[in-house]
Amino acid sequence: MPDDQPTKNESNIIVLSKFTQALLDTFKTAKKRVRPDDISALSVSQTVSFFALVYERVRNAVEYREDHLILRAAIERILRRRFSLNPDGHSEAENLLRELLWARYFDNGVLGAEDNVVIQNLINKYVLLRRQLVVGRDNEIRIFLDQFLMDLLTCEVEETLQPESATIQSNLSSFIFQILRRKIKIEGLKEDQKDAYSLVAIEKVFGKSDRSYLRYRLFTTFYKTLHDYSEKELQNLGAKLPAIFKKIDDMVTNPYVDNLAKFTRKQLPPFLILFALIKNKPDEVQTILTNRERLWTEIDQTCRDKYQQLGVRVRTLAVRSFIYILLTKMIFAIILEVPISIYVYGEVNRNAIIINSVFPPILMIAILGFFKVPGEENTRKIYQRIIDIIDDDKSFETRVAFMPKKSSPKRPLLIFGFTVFYSLTFLVTLSLIYEFLSNLGFNLVSQVIFIFFVSVVSFFSYRIRQVTKELRLEEKASILAPIGDFFFMPMLSLGKFFSSGIAKLNFFIFIFDFIIEAPFKLIFEVVEEWISFVRKRKEEII
Repeated sequence: MPDDQPTKNESNIIVLSKFTQALLDTFKTAKKRVRPDDISALSVSQTVSFFALVYERVRNAVEYREDHLILRAAIERILRRRFSLNPDGHSEAENLLRELLWARYFDNGVLGAEDNVVIQNLINKYVLLRRQLVVGRDNEIRIFLDQFLMDLLTCEVEETLQPESATIQSNLSSFIFQILRRKIKIEGLKEDQKDAYSLVAIEKVFGKSDRSYLRYRLFTTFYKTLHDYSEKELQNLGAKLPAIFKKIDDMVTNPYVDNLAKFTRKQLPPFLILFALIKNKPDEVQTILTNRERLWTEIDQTCRDKYQQLGVRVRTLAVRSFIYILLTKMIFAIILEVPISIYVYGEVNRNAIIINSVFPPILMIAILGFFKVPGEENTRKIYQRIIDIIDDDKSFETRVAFMPKKSSPKRPLLIFGFTVFYSLTFLVTLSLIYEFLSNLGFNLVSQVIFIFFVSVVSFFSYRIRQVTKELRLEEKASILAPIGDFFFMPMLSLGKFFSSGIAKLNFFIFIFDFIIEAPFKLIFEVVEEWISFVRKRKEEII
């Protein structure tokens, strides 16, 4: 039991704040999906569904995404292919829903005729706006507007199909915002601007939203969803949308957002544990949160469960990341290494190929194999911070973190020196790798591929290791960390460049999306129609 547990003479009761009570109330009233009746429910062949599921798993493996981003990406991929064949989008809602059922993003019978009507209405409004905004514009502006509209459409389609999870996520984000908004003061920034940047930061850190979701969240926060607009209102709003879209993107990329995201990330662990507790004990949570002893018991158990789950989660992410790297980068690079080495040097270094093939997975295991989960001290701090968050005492809200306004560096000469020194770390690290590999007989091609592998694996391993820190309230830096950073940062920087910049050259995505998927899904449709035809004939015979 933590040191700050109350004695018999102290109050054991916690008075909940209005924000906490409002959060608990939203869980009771969260909008739930109503299952359609047997007549209107959509159903697909399980035979077709099996092959579609296999295809979808392989397709998703070549494009690394967080789990909660996969469905929206699949919706966009399906709609873009459908719009390429049917630009007006007529009757495409049912095709979209059937493809989602094929890939088992939803169970058979969960989606129905009402979903079809709502989604088709959203598609119609998207087509209306696209004709009004995109047609006839310069290429760069056209691409920007088209993608922004597609982001709004696909995010709203997903939230329409998953209303309960969307409502809960929105309420949790709103709770974090209400708790933290009074704890931050930014010099020279108006309160409404700070609030807007804080919303973006919370979405990035807690919601782990990508650009598409950030655009959608901000647009629907300040305006309305497509569903809530009439066609006449959309036509009147259309002329203003390019400026609105640009303003939203400027908010997403504002430098203040990065600073607020760093602050939010440090505050997040107690919120994650609190939300897990609410989710696990929805019927008892009111009693738990108002009793200090009971709260400590539940938080201690929840934290230990979460700490244990971190290991499983890290291993799962490591396997997924390595499969992605293998399919999209390693195979391609190794295939190139042999012919280029023969063409340039007239020979192939087998040892180099073996090392380039074996070393990356060993490196990932080494980086991810040694991580510490938080302990009881961290749990005690989370417990006390949760009390600060949920109780009616305002002292937690009045402890304000000040952030300075944007300004030029006070010591430009020193910053210049640090920049030069940081650049030298690249030279030193790459020179050491070059000398080491040269002694092993690596030619220049094999050396480049080795650096490519090591940097990409290091970058993905570093990202995965951050998962182990998301429940740690305070991070203690190692004494040897600066030395490790000196040699490690160049590899991370190169890995980020290779993973993000060169990701656009992922030829596997091109093969799947433009060569395989269209004919593959067409075959599925034909088979689905045939099975439906045979089923009807059977019913007629009976």
